[in-house]
Amino acid sequence: MNGAPPLSNLIHLLYKKVLQPFLFQLDAERAHNMAVQGLRFFEKWPGSLEFFQSQFVIHDPRLEVMVRTLTCPNPVGLAAGFDKALEVFPILPYLGFGFMELGTITPKPQKGLEKPRLFRNKARKAILNRMGFNNPGLDAALHRFEKGRRKKLTVPMGLSIGKGVNTPLEVADNDYLHCLGKAYSLFDYVVLNVSSPNTPYLRALQAVSPLRKLLTQVSKTVQNIAQSTGEPSKPVFVKISPDDSDEMLEAVVRTAVECNLGIIATNNTIEPHLLGPKWAHEKGGLSGRPLKDKANAVLKRVYQLTRGAIPIIGVGGIFSAEDAYEKIRLGASLVQVYTGWIYEGPLLIPNINRGLLKLMERDGFKRIQDAVGTAY
Repeated sequence: MNGAPPLSNLIHLLYKKVLQPFLFQLDAERAHNMAVQGLRFFEKWPGSLEFFQSQFVIHDPRLEVMVRTLTCPNPVGLAAGFDKALEVFPILPYLGFGFMELGTITPKPQKGLEKPRLFRNKARKAILNRMGFNNPGLDAALHRFEKGRRKKLTVPMGLSIGKGVNTPLEVADNDYLHCLGKAYSLFDYVVLNVSSPNTPYLRALQAVSPLRKLLTQVSKTVQNIAQSTGEPSKPVFVKISPDDSDEMLEAVVRTAVECNLGIIATNNTIEPHLLGPKWAHEKGGLSGRPLKDKANAVLKRVYQLTRGAIPIIGVGGIFSAEDAYEKIRLGASLVQVYTGWIYEGPLLIPNINRGLLKLMERDGFKRIQDAVGTAY
């Protein structure tokens, strides 16, 4: 916490010593909902955004990252899954994030899978979820976004989109294209979530033929919109699984390059045995510290296959500046956190950004963007 404003240190200690122990006694999903409601409460307080900004936002031009049409004040974003229903996105940039990803959103509202469906493993600093794309549906989400963005938004905002649970795979493209068409003008980037482990058969969309069909249609749609508006194409990313074979990974990456789409590496893993034998038969997606090595291996392979041809966002197991810096040097232009933020508390994001500045200085980089892909 060196270099942090004194009040942010106090907030951090209150979180670690009081709030987190209380929340961690509750069901994980109930605790998450309480945290969201707490942020909504603080957002309404006069002066709260300015206060949070003074405590958690690091202003340094060396941290700025430009990825196609995105300009991020720092490379650390919040991953999809925290603000699933687009309820608290106006306050989150003031907690230090350089960009945001909201959702995942489907065309129609979904309740998700049966509860309980969110679990912690505190010893391993991990979360197992089988939420199932619970969300208010596209129209409600876009209405909330249009209403909330009337406040000043300081960072790029992206939307993660997915197929409905009842949509047959053979027409899944329609769900993605419908969401893309309605969301594209509002958001700074869009993410195609084809790798969540909690929607039955969704990962089958990563097979060569269906993925090529989907990505080709998405690419054409984006090009047509850009031509009709006369503006540059906004980035579209494909979020991939950490569990695919190398052969499938190569095919996915090759298709993304052909369609000029970015990659998010990675989604959660379906290998809960990484938490130990007691968890081996649990279903769902595992995130947090145990995902780090698998996610980094995929990130490394993606960068080796692309060599900067498309942008990469690195996700999975980030708990420190060193973790984030490792992903950047492996080839990620941007990184995302979620589980690490839950465990480490509100100072994680500013501490990562302060730490990145020190690591850059140590290695002689003038900008964090200069460090991308330098591990090879």
